[in-house]
Amino acid sequence: MPQLNIDCEGPITQNDNAFELCEALIPKGGDFFARVSRYDDYLADVEKRKGYKAGDTLKLILPFLKAFNVTNEKMESFSEETLILLPGAREMLPSVAEIMPTFIISTSYRPYLEALCRISGFPEDHVYCTALDMDRYRLSEADAGTLAGLVSEIAGQPLLSWPEQAEGPADLTLGNRKIVERLDEIFWRVIPRMDIGRIYRDVNPTGGMEKARAVEDSLLRTGLTLADVFYVGDSITDVQALKLTAEGGGIAMSFNGNSYAVRAAEWACISSDTTIIAALADLFKSNGMESLDSMFKNAGSDEMAGTRLAGALARRGVEQSLLPPVDTAMELDTPVIYKISVSNMDHIIEKSENMRKNVRGVRVGQLG
Repeated sequence: MPQLNIDCEGPITQNDNAFELCEALIPKGGDFFARVSRYDDYLADVEKRKGYKAGDTLKLILPFLKAFNVTNEKMESFSEETLILLPGAREMLPSVAEIMPTFIISTSYRPYLEALCRISGFPEDHVYCTALDMDRYRLSEADAGTLAGLVSEIAGQPLLSWPEQAEGPADLTLGNRKIVERLDEIFWRVIPRMDIGRIYRDVNPTGGMEKARAVEDSLLRTGLTLADVFYVGDSITDVQALKLTAEGGGIAMSFNGNSYAVRAAEWACISSDTTIIAALADLFKSNGMESLDSMFKNAGSDEMAGTRLAGALARRGVEQSLLPPVDTAMELDTPVIYKISVSNMDHIIEKSENMRKNVRGVRVGQLG
């Protein structure tokens, strides 16, 4: 019996809840979040700074949300009012939960996941996400004013950039080094001296290795092994979980993933509808975890799309109600699944990132 471990934002919902909270509740909050997120990518993927992991953006922005009076209640109501499911997700979640043990592993804040569970009926005890309690913390008026000024400063900075093979500050231009140095000062020296700084010690976002640990914890609950895992993710926060799953013999799949996810996965799915995830879950339950590889070998291709993919799934006994809807109106028939290799990776990244922006919007789609 296989099990599904799936990210939330991207494979299930269109939102980037943290970005949307900042954009709606902080002046210049969208630009602010984009720059902090890019700094997060740099620390996690380029410098690989000790003690830092992908997704810690969700920790770094909390003092600023507090400075603009964001409470638990505001987070809960905002999350429920703005939550948008991808097409097919409302049906996909209960379907996969019937087919196999299913766990959502998300970097998103718990109020957002609680809203998803209320709307979809997915069990909260099968969710791993970032816990926090905004109401525990106090912020002086002076510190709130300082943080408001820092928001404007960060939002006004150029977006960090670096060469593809960069490994640290020495590989950055002088201007980009100065941006990193200033952000280091803000996040690791200025804010920790404030009372609100303890929120950085208390909150541990579920990203990077925390997602990999969540996969391992879910296996303790089911008694299964990594070879039984079907992991679906889409971003830099999924890299370690995707690699762990692939190395353990499971199915590591990027779903409309960015370059980080595609490079870490063995399979890539591009689709505007999540029904394909339920179809694959049914395929694995009935035919085993090797069935996808076998299907591609029989087809003699590293790509299957549209009606050809749906037909191959049907011939292997996937329930008719779970077969994915086919969209031939786009440049590339969807859904499409690729077996990722060095030769097709750049092509997949381009197509996957285009779909990601198409489905989630350009500003969310280009975040790490």
